[in-house]
Amino acid sequence: MRTSKYTKEFKDSTIQLILNNNESVSKIAADLDIHVKTLYNWMSSYKKEHRIPMRVVNTSSSTETLDEENKRLRREVKLLKQERDILKKATAYFAKEVL
Repeated sequence: MRTSKYTKEFKDSTIQLILNNNESVSKIAADLDIHVKTLYNWMSSYKKEHRIPMRVVNTSSSTETLDEENKRLRREVKLLKQERDILKKATAYFAKEVL
């Protein structure tokens, strides 16, 4: 029987990284210098062990998701513009003090 050079804790934390951060398996594999097929095997084993469905189908309407994303992005743009304006004013204020 072949022993793995990776510990169970390492495998589980890698799987959690993929599942919790919605990162692609190929990106994580490249970051950790692990073969993609190895990670897919770990994912498969982990899901079987923890009885997680292999594929989760998104049943929500895509237009709803786009609308929500649009609202979120508009709020974010508004906030970023406010922050930018505050920084411009602060920069001008501190520039006057220096001169």
